[in-house]
Amino acid sequence: MHSRKINSRLRTSANIVALAKSANLRTSRRRRGAELSAGEPFVPTETWYEPSETPVEGYEVVVQSPGEGYVHAVTAAQIRDRLSQLPEWMLQPLEVVQLSQITRKKQTFPCYGMQWASALYLYPIEESLVEEFDRPPKPIVYNEAKMYGGRWSQLAADHWQLLWTSKTLRDFYLNNILIHELGHLLDQRNTSYTDRERYAEWFAIEYGYRRSRRLAKTLQRRVRRRHHAS
Repeated sequence: MHSRKINSRLRTSANIVALAKSANLRTSRRRRGAELSAGEPFVPTETWYEPSETPVEGYEVVVQSPGEGYVHAVTAAQIRDRLSQLPEWMLQPLEVVQLSQITRKKQTFPCYGMQWASALYLYPIEESLVEEFDRPPKPIVYNEAKMYGGRWSQLAADHWQLLWTSKTLRDFYLNNILIHELGHLLDQRNTSYTDRERYAEWFAIEYGYRRSRRLAKTLQRRVRRRHHAS
């Protein structure tokens, strides 16, 4: 496999913004429990993977320790299995998928996932699989989580919880977050925040949610046919 240049030193926010601008590299992220506004700055503290100048064969999956009190929603094998279900052309620009580590700084602005240049980043979640929020979720956030089996609970006016199981969280990451960020990577037409988000959301529904449900129904029909034939 082609060796990629990796700068494992975590850069400061200012350096990251300067690097992204100088390289004219698009970046996108999925914030947990909220929608990003178009005016919010992009200031992650993250490992930078230098995009290859020539086409490479395949992609790498980098697994970092999730951090104390956190777990990864999916495994490297599950990521590879899910991406293998997509057309080959969709994976050509992808070079790295990283299961990132949570840090104290990242806890102040938690994300589910991020796309940066040719890399996708998936972030861990609390090992309790319970997310805590101090404000009610917006309808689009509320409904999206429910689509994948997340259960909302209001404990007080300023205290909401989003509860997952291992199965529903895996579904959410593999068929929404991962595919959403891949959509950003493939989007070479749109430049505005709104248009890029609209495209990535469509891409996740079409190639994540709907495709996974069609595959599940196909498998169920096959199982029923085998059962009746026995």
